[in-house]
Amino acid sequence: MSQPQKGLFRRIFGAMWRVYKGFRSIILNIIFIFFVLIIGISLFSGEEKVNIAETSALILNINGDLVEQKRYVDPFSAIINEGLGGQEEQPEVLVTDVVKVIQQATKDKRIQVMVLDLSGLGRASLDKMQVVGAAIEEFKAAGKNVFAYGGFFGQNQYFLASYADEINLMPMGAVILEGYGSFPMFYKNALEKLKINTHVFRVGTYKSAVEPFIRDDMSAEAKEANAAWLNELWQDYKEQVAARRGFSLDNFDETYQSLFDKVKLAEGDLSQYALQNRLVDALKTSHQFREQMIALVGANDKHTYNHVSFDDYAKLVIPSKTIDNPLTDKVAVVVARGTIVDGTARAGTVGGDSTAALLRRARFDDKVKAVVLRIDSGGGSAFASEIIGQEITLLREAGKPVIASMGAVAASGGYWIAAPANEIWAAPTTITGSIGIFGLLHTLENSLSTLGLNVDGVGTTELAGLSGGLPLYQGLNPQAQQLFQLLIERGYSEFLTMVGENRNMSIEAVDAVAQGRVWTGRQALEFGLVDKLGTFADAVAAAAEKAGLSNYDIKVMQHELAPFEQMMNDLFGAASVRGWLPNISQSPERRALQQLTQQIKQDFVLMNQFNDPNGIYSYCLVCRID
Repeated sequence: MSQPQKGLFRRIFGAMWRVYKGFRSIILNIIFIFFVLIIGISLFSGEEKVNIAETSALILNINGDLVEQKRYVDPFSAIINEGLGGQEEQPEVLVTDVVKVIQQATKDKRIQVMVLDLSGLGRASLDKMQVVGAAIEEFKAAGKNVFAYGGFFGQNQYFLASYADEINLMPMGAVILEGYGSFPMFYKNALEKLKINTHVFRVGTYKSAVEPFIRDDMSAEAKEANAAWLNELWQDYKEQVAARRGFSLDNFDETYQSLFDKVKLAEGDLSQYALQNRLVDALKTSHQFREQMIALVGANDKHTYNHVSFDDYAKLVIPSKTIDNPLTDKVAVVVARGTIVDGTARAGTVGGDSTAALLRRARFDDKVKAVVLRIDSGGGSAFASEIIGQEITLLREAGKPVIASMGAVAASGGYWIAAPANEIWAAPTTITGSIGIFGLLHTLENSLSTLGLNVDGVGTTELAGLSGGLPLYQGLNPQAQQLFQLLIERGYSEFLTMVGENRNMSIEAVDAVAQGRVWTGRQALEFGLVDKLGTFADAVAAAAEKAGLSNYDIKVMQHELAPFEQMMNDLFGAASVRGWLPNISQSPERRALQQLTQQIKQDFVLMNQFNDPNGIYSYCLVCRID
């Protein structure tokens, strides 16, 4: 007896299921083979030997943003993404690694010359570049020459290039120094078109963190405040560069007319404009510069001058693993870089619980005698900031001095976590202050209504559904808005009180320099918001002095990777560095599109990180410099 024939739809879906299973098996097998190949290559491939000639040049070709803590990136996901042509995360280079490489090169008799190839340098704050610059000055003091060479020098590249004995520009190159600015994107009109309602609760005349969501332009108050600290940073930049290059401040062109007049004198040639205005010392082709270096350090078998790259030299200088000396006393360093969020977070974001755990480890470590909290953060969750601040207070009560060392930015929540420290150190160009808090909530009741959707029901109280996100769908009634504003005002009062108690200032004195106003480190010193101006190294020395230490080691407190995570990092990180994995180059058009969308992405990633359980934030959005 024959089997009944299956229905048409059953046969179609059965065929689709078989195709899906087959496709899934193929993909899984490819991933498995790929994984095995990487493990095999990693296990059986030895490290490439770095050879340095008796006379050689160190090429300081920094590729990426200068940072004090690298953000955590899952190595497997990153490599798959890059290999398939996805958007690559901006590389990051530790300032400490750059300094270690230069310091070792200073002592290395084989390294006679340093070449600054800064074409790959990305974002870098003035304080970080000054630390690198100080190391370059030490290299020069040892009787060794430094040459900068490139086809284009932007603002950051030129700042570091100004430390060189000689700046050389390609004949068709350019030097563009445009000044500093803060240009956030504004979303009010877009949100209105999407019928998304924005509810803002804030305190402070200058608390402009929420302006991009409630305005289509920057307010006059925000422009006034931002112009003040931006102008001071730009003045600092000009004074330092002018002093090193030996020209006056009026050599900087700050208007289109001024730039046009000078470029016109150079007959439209930007390289001649740079030469005539002493921005560079010479115009040289690649061949001419190569011959100059060969005359100094000799030639290799590849018809260029003897040299070693930054990455290769770093392999010799920077150990892949560090081992603590169990016998020495320690100054612990905890880095707080990125947005402050509630809970735990990976490196590159400041988790309230995870950062507090690092501070707690330092508190219970008998060998740790003092702590330096290195801050590079524009703030975030007020709740998480308070958790970190409480742990700092406990460290002080345990008899361990805490020094807060401010990097490029330590504003809003970044200042909140600095305030409880024994001392606060800042760079003159640190962006700090922004003492204020806000609440921000977007509701979708009008959007849902347009789509024909509605959320309705019944609860035992008016508050029912609050924790489940009901206001997101139904909006906020006037009583709820009054409650949120009351909480924000209370939070601001607590912020002022905490700062006043820790800084020995009256609440009125704190409020006079608070209200969300942003200051530079130099201004903050005048107002009593910081104690001293100096570098990270100065802060470490101050911590050791307060703890009575003369001989000590620095111990960087870090989150430990799980064994599997460490294995994946070692395997795939090495594979990426050695170039074993495929990479699909991107067209200029695609790179331009990525730059266009980057700011929008950053803003919405930031909003996604806002997870304060009370919905109260202390964050400085305008502290990002363009």
